[in-house]
Amino acid sequence: MQLPIMNTEELKSFLDEKSRQYNHPRFVESDPIQVPHQFSKKEDIEVIGFLTATIAWGNRKSIITNANKLVKIMGNNPYDFVMTHRGADLEALAGFVHRTFNSEDLAYFIKSLQRIYQRHGGLEAVFARYATESSLQPSISAFKKVFFELPHSKRTTKHVSDPEKGSAAKRINMFLRWMVRNDNAGVDFGIWPSITPAQLSCPLDVHTGNVARRLGLLTRRQNDAKALRELDRNLRRFDATDPVRYDYALFGLGAFEGW
Repeated sequence: MQLPIMNTEELKSFLDEKSRQYNHPRFVESDPIQVPHQFSKKEDIEVIGFLTATIAWGNRKSIITNANKLVKIMGNNPYDFVMTHRGADLEALAGFVHRTFNSEDLAYFIKSLQRIYQRHGGLEAVFARYATESSLQPSISAFKKVFFELPHSKRTTKHVSDPEKGSAAKRINMFLRWMVRNDNAGVDFGIWPSITPAQLSCPLDVHTGNVARRLGLLTRRQNDAKALRELDRNLRRFDATDPVRYDYALFGLGAFEGW
């Protein structure tokens, strides 16, 4: 596809249009965000949203299928399951697997989430506590330390990314977008008022990275923490208060329009 040459103003207008096109309830129908959309209670949305984002790599249909299995395993009450589970309840997790995330990992995630709500005031409180004025990337690194305070298998740590170690942390940034953005478009939830959209970073994956490069918004070839910082800077030129709304444009162009 031959791209038209666009100046900064034309590129912003184009991305604004594409963001409006994909930041729409229709987007939910084929996206893993549909799983937390089954719930209305804040803590249910947080828990199943975090678990869904954790397994959000690979085929989208498979992600949605397995996230719905998690809902069923937890008796359609994710937060209640996390807070009241006993050892025997974790036996229901046996056999769960999504790619390299298995029942051992899931059991730890359930136990750690319980501790976060009991000892740290919940997920929102942890991420807000360690945020800077302009970024949540330090929060993600701090969150990983908090999340793995309990005894755990070393293999489980790979399922929570760390920007301090060079990761773009795509899945956690996506989860944070879900929780923080509040534009009444019917996709993101906007249930974390202690964090602003200006602090968010774009969930950088294959689709967003490839499209960003074609549009001249990203020069770095790897989708890592350095690339994320570059993309963040460029998206903030278009909207410093809500730069991640352009995730819809970049992802939509890549996933649905074949860019």
